[in-house]
Amino acid sequence: MAKWGEGDPRWIVEERPDATNVNNWHWTEKNATPWSKDKLKALLQDFVISKSGQECKIVEVEKLDGEATANNRKGKLIFFYEWNIVLKWSGIVDDEDVTGKVTIPNLSEENDIDEVELTVSVDTSNNASEKLKVFMYNIGRDKLRKQLQTYVETLKSDFAKGLILPKKGEEQNGITTVKPDKETVYASGFNRQKIELETVTSGTKQTGLKLDVKTLETVERFQCRAHELYDALTRTDMVTAFTRGHVKLDLFKGGEFVLFGGNVSGTYVDIVPNKKITQTWRLKQWPAGHFSNVVMELIEMEDHTELKLTQTMIPAAEFEATKTNWSRYYWDSIRSAFGFGTFLY
Repeated sequence: MAKWGEGDPRWIVEERPDATNVNNWHWTEKNATPWSKDKLKALLQDFVISKSGQECKIVEVEKLDGEATANNRKGKLIFFYEWNIVLKWSGIVDDEDVTGKVTIPNLSEENDIDEVELTVSVDTSNNASEKLKVFMYNIGRDKLRKQLQTYVETLKSDFAKGLILPKKGEEQNGITTVKPDKETVYASGFNRQKIELETVTSGTKQTGLKLDVKTLETVERFQCRAHELYDALTRTDMVTAFTRGHVKLDLFKGGEFVLFGGNVSGTYVDIVPNKKITQTWRLKQWPAGHFSNVVMELIEMEDHTELKLTQTMIPAAEFEATKTNWSRYYWDSIRSAFGFGTFLY
């Protein structure tokens, strides 16, 4: 089997002006990687983000790793693209220069633009930098997503022009007529398709279903100081260590977090360093749009730290699994990863 993005030469038909690929039956492929790099740099380099007198600028595309191809099979366009991007940004607030980075690890056809992850960080943490970090998080991410959307739309329109060859007999006055690129576009994935559906308006409006919920309360003990346990729950490197995977942590009020490959997600409601973390929290398989409320209180004792967890609004059908997963994937993993110990009494 051919490697991703390469294509099996037995099935690849090079573009030819005489339209030998009759009726677009064979697989034709264009390498879109060089074009994509130029386009992404043009869209992102020196891009200015401004609102209400505040302004930041993308000063460098530090990293642009990935590849892209556009393919035609039986008159249908199929696009593959996957990019890992790191941008450097700068701004001024309170007469102080602030610099930081925006990391975009998952720009691909597998994710809609609003699902693409953008992580904002600052090079030095202080009051001024935190102000701009919040600005980049709340304003900058949306504006950068629009630039990424422009790249995707242009890839599927301008770059792919001519990939759909004229069908047999499609000539007028000796001039070949190129069929407009309005064919159905498919993402790769596992038979995932983007399909335009007709909007149907019903006469009645469903108000939703009542969900049976439960509350989980538990106290866990760790052989460490409160600030050490707080770090294990909030520092990206430490959370990555005990979850054993990529994490997203925007540690400020209203910031988002994503753990365990997207299976756990939510937002920070309130943060009291070394003492209390309040979150909205959900599992991916829960009913769409439903979040529980999580409060973690850290109480430092003489020889250990207690963590009191209160989680409300857990779907009743998911209660036992949620309780087990907290123990297995959070508390046991934290003790194991950082040597915080397990009490035997």
